[in-house]
Amino acid sequence: MRVGIEVGGTFTDLIQVCDGVVRATKVPSTPAAPDRGAIHAVDAAKIDLASVEDLVHGSTVATNAVLERKGGRIAVFVTRGTRDLFTLQRHNRRAIYDLNYSKPMPIADRNDVCEIDERLSADGSVVEAMGEARLAQQVKAFLDDGPFDAVAICLLHSYINPDHERLVAEAVSRCAPTMPVTCSSDVSREFREYERASTTALAAYVQPVIEGYLNRLSDTLDARRFQGRFSIMQSNGGRMPARAMAKNAISALFSGPAAGVVGAMGLAARAGYQDIITLDMGGTSTDVSLISNGAPDLAPQTEIDGLPVRTPVIDIVTVGAGGGSIAWIDDGGLLRVGPQSAGANPGPAGYKRGGEEPTVTDAHLARGTLQAGSFLSGRMEVDVPAAEKAVSRYQQQTGQSLPEMADSIIRIAESNIVRAIQQVSTERGRDPRDFALVPFGGAGPLHAARVAEELGITTVVVPANAGVLSAVGLLMSDYVHYRAKTERTRVNDGALTTIVDRLDRLRREATDYLRNAGVTGDLQFQHILEMRYVGQAFEVSVPLHGDPSELTIDGLSRAFADAHHRVFEFSKPPGDPVEIVSFRIGASAKAEAFPDFQQSDDQGAGGMQRTIEIMEGGAPRECLLIRRSGVGKQPQTGPILIEDETATVYVPPGWRVRRDDGDALIMTREGD
Repeated sequence: MRVGIEVGGTFTDLIQVCDGVVRATKVPSTPAAPDRGAIHAVDAAKIDLASVEDLVHGSTVATNAVLERKGGRIAVFVTRGTRDLFTLQRHNRRAIYDLNYSKPMPIADRNDVCEIDERLSADGSVVEAMGEARLAQQVKAFLDDGPFDAVAICLLHSYINPDHERLVAEAVSRCAPTMPVTCSSDVSREFREYERASTTALAAYVQPVIEGYLNRLSDTLDARRFQGRFSIMQSNGGRMPARAMAKNAISALFSGPAAGVVGAMGLAARAGYQDIITLDMGGTSTDVSLISNGAPDLAPQTEIDGLPVRTPVIDIVTVGAGGGSIAWIDDGGLLRVGPQSAGANPGPAGYKRGGEEPTVTDAHLARGTLQAGSFLSGRMEVDVPAAEKAVSRYQQQTGQSLPEMADSIIRIAESNIVRAIQQVSTERGRDPRDFALVPFGGAGPLHAARVAEELGITTVVVPANAGVLSAVGLLMSDYVHYRAKTERTRVNDGALTTIVDRLDRLRREATDYLRNAGVTGDLQFQHILEMRYVGQAFEVSVPLHGDPSELTIDGLSRAFADAHHRVFEFSKPPGDPVEIVSFRIGASAKAEAFPDFQQSDDQGAGGMQRTIEIMEGGAPRECLLIRRSGVGKQPQTGPILIEDETATVYVPPGWRVRRDDGDALIMTREGD
């Protein structure tokens, strides 16, 4: 048996695969104790953990620790003269017209930053040596002013020469042997001091939280006689054994959204679609990503709460438009939706947990596009009158009827999603009309067709078990590890051997890391160079195809020119000086294949269907309500509401739907 558990902000999803049979389970999350929510899902699925061979887990624990500022208190050691690095940050201004703008709140307080007497030059040579006796005194005196939960060390130019950071780490270990220590030379071996320092500080900040979470979960697994493989999902779309993740928590910052992209990519490919836009709409937010030729874009850096994180992540854009997103009236009297969310507790008003604010889920209940019996196949009771009461809260201010109000809330949420998709498509030179939309999450299939209409997309692919697709992605993920290092190298005929040697060195490091983490099997490698024209401030990623030993300077120059043109719409004439800034390696080992989904039978409910009345566009409309098993291979025309175990799919007028052999629902615009 293999099990994937993804803990979201509102629901916890579980997928189990046993002898080729796939079963899904969905339970409410427990935000105060996410590990308890994971075990609740196991209990709801009636799984004996002693029989589980492979358990993969993804959660928002690290993300929430940063957003809610609930990480550990960290001591940060930096080079003398750089104490204000976290306060100064960068000189860019994200909201140039906001008179009350302030920079993101640093993760480390200035009083918790200690300057060390040392200095390296940009090439890693020693400018000012580190006196070990003086270092020991500084470290002890500073740590004695604690208490601290973790230590972050980020010295100037240590990405080239880590020796001084190693000495500081040894001094900390002598003073506080049990203190978790994070060195920038281990977390981010790339230049740009602020980004590297921010990544290191964040890694140290979430380390105690992640270690505590994994330890509690591991203790529970041990108590239930689990003896299989335990892995954690990473932001880059790959998994790692939990014992390795406990020392590299920052790589799991966006594990849930990344798992969803992996699942959507895998199941869409089985349905014959390689170019897709994923739409993951859960209870709290919506995540969108673009997949071209069956592979997602990988960004070398992301942000959380305005703070940079220099670690490879699947390129995902997130907006506050989930089922629990709250509708409100702004100072100008306009109706807005999100980013505030009712979350899992108290949740939407219709969940009967004390929520009173109108949410997107309440709007669907009020207009009938969500039926009371559709939540967890009827196992979860909802209160439609409470949802209607919440939606009617702003009727007097807007002058709308209840159906119009519900419709407006949903349309605004869909507009927010459209803008997010435009960020990953049109704003990056991709036409969304060339892609199929793949919705998932509990709410994604409800909105997908209308979102597709706004973007000119003509095909929507709803995978089987769409409501728990992030959990499916956990079991579809491979073991993945990335290594990177900044070593500026001018591209010329004499540099070829150096380039190949540096890639080979990173490949050996990645191999050793995975083997030491217990990953077996054949490894596949991805080679990426961060390159720019000499004199430019920023670089572009240039993936290399084939064996690096067959690389030529002409081929590399052409690949860079093509990549530069895709990003900036121009490239300089051949012969302009080009340099490599950083070398990056991705190593992966295949996990066990995920079985094909079989046509669902819904326990014989295929013939159950009835006509209901819904409200859309402020007017009543007759709609067919059927189970997923009631959709055949011949297209049926909307409006149709399709229910299954984990999600509701809405097929509006003007759309057709059919079910393929892999149990995916294929929706197309009439006339296309």
